[in-house]
Amino acid sequence: MATDEPNVSIGDVSHSTFAIGSHAHAESHHGTGGPRDAAAEELLKAVRELRADLTRVRADERARELDAELADTDDEISRTGTVGESRLQRLRRLLADSEALVSLLASAGAVAGAVAGLLGM
Repeated sequence: MATDEPNVSIGDVSHSTFAIGSHAHAESHHGTGGPRDAAAEELLKAVRELRADLTRVRADERARELDAELADTDDEISRTGTVGESRLQRLRRLLADSEALVSLLASAGAVAGAVAGLLGM
C-alpha cells in the first residue's frame, strides 16, 4: 500500500447530495417541498404571523400547544407543499380552545379563515 495516497473521510451524509467520479452528476431536491397552492401559501403566511404574535404574549400551556401545532403546520407545508386534513382539524380545535388568547391577535383570524377555507367551510 502506497503511503502517498490521499485519505478520504466522510462523516454524516444524511440530507446530503454528492457525486464521485469524473462523469458523476448530483442533483439535490432536499427540503424543496412540493408546489404550494394559493390556499396553502396563505395558510403558511398566516401561521408564521400568528407564531410571531404569540411570542409577544405570556405563554401558558394552551399557547405552547398552539405554537407547537403551528410549527408542525409550517414544517408540513414547507416540506410537502400542502397540509393534511387531520392537522387542519387539530389547528381548528386549538384555535377554538385558545379563543380568549387568540381573540387579541389579528393574525389568529387569518389562520382561522385559511383553515376554514381549506376545510371547505
